[in-house]
Amino acid sequence: MQGVKRIARAVRLLARDGGLPRWLRGLAAIGLAPIPGPFDEAVLLVVAAILWLGYRERLRAAWRNAA
Repeated sequence: MQGVKRIARAVRLLARDGGLPRWLRGLAAIGLAPIPGPFDEAVLLVVAAILWLGYRERLRAAWRNAA
């Protein structure tokens, strides 16, 4: 559970970053929304996977800053 919270913080930092495409920031916003159930967490993990594949260095920096 700690890892998911840290991923959420890292993705939140990157969602505010202007260097990501708008569609990815929008998907991150859906993942960060307080939607009941596991939907938002699932979307957040998908966004994290996309960030890992295409924006690895930015995700690593956000991961360090989210600690």
